[in-house]
Amino acid sequence: MARSEERLDQLRAEAARDGVAGGRGVDVAGGPIPRKPGYYGQPVVRPPVWTWEIPIYFFVGGTGGMSAVIGAAAAAFHHLDLARSAMLLAVAAAIISPILLILDLGRPQRFLNMLRVFKPQSAMSVGAWVLVLFSACSVPAFIALEMHGRGFSHGTFDSAVRIIAGALLIGSALTGVLLATYTGVLIGATAIPAWFSHHVLLPIHFGAAGLGSAAALLELLGHRIAPLNAIGFVAAGAETILALALLVNQYGDADRALRTARSGLLLQTAELLSGPLPLLLRAFGFIPFAAISFVLGAFVSRFGWISAGKVSGSDPEAVFASQRLTANEG
Repeated sequence: MARSEERLDQLRAEAARDGVAGGRGVDVAGGPIPRKPGYYGQPVVRPPVWTWEIPIYFFVGGTGGMSAVIGAAAAAFHHLDLARSAMLLAVAAAIISPILLILDLGRPQRFLNMLRVFKPQSAMSVGAWVLVLFSACSVPAFIALEMHGRGFSHGTFDSAVRIIAGALLIGSALTGVLLATYTGVLIGATAIPAWFSHHVLLPIHFGAAGLGSAAALLELLGHRIAPLNAIGFVAAGAETILALALLVNQYGDADRALRTARSGLLLQTAELLSGPLPLLLRAFGFIPFAAISFVLGAFVSRFGWISAGKVSGSDPEAVFASQRLTANEG
């Protein structure tokens, strides 16, 4: 108690001399100010309540979206077998993704309600519409490719099918890129410190993971061609660089959930599986193992980021640190 009184006298003298008292003040045991961090020990922001459906949706949507990009490129260079396989993955994502969202929302009506109004300022609203447009393009594009590949169209009708398929493939590729990256924008635009601190990196990371996963799955389906191997190299290299960026650009308490607890373990494991390890395996020609490693890493990373968001959102000190960083940057 004597120490507290002495500190109070110092603060009074400092205030009388300078007009303001600096420092951290006095922490009085048993006083009216709670010692617990946050607002009376409660989280300052609301942590995400997403369950297992959302990280799987992030993975499926990202892989399917980038599969459509590969499918469109393959069709443009007349690799029809690869294009059909890629678009099959895109169709699978177009079917599974809404199911996962509906499971998370609880009722189909809630998903339909998201489509009643388009809100360009809302990443969630944009994402719902992107998913619908992606499905509307990828499913008929796959059907058109199948018709052309199986010889169901001839003459003038075949030309019409090619034009329609080309337009739909372009549409699915464009919406596929958005589908693969908007999830990074979605979580980066929140007040969750670990997410907001890396809001620039997240869309790039999710897009690279989706592209690498799409190429890896196509390789595991038997398409062992040089362009897919090159995509695998690029994606693994990008993931390695992004992992180094996370290591270098640390924000102390604001993003400590990326390095500690279960969330940190998940993300560090994912970084190894989708970055340096597949890069090394591809360099030595172990393509199937590299593909499996990358897919596992991309899958685990989605759970890691969601887990980090929950930990970070429940940590008042992380929120305060993030606010201080934002204020300093401003």
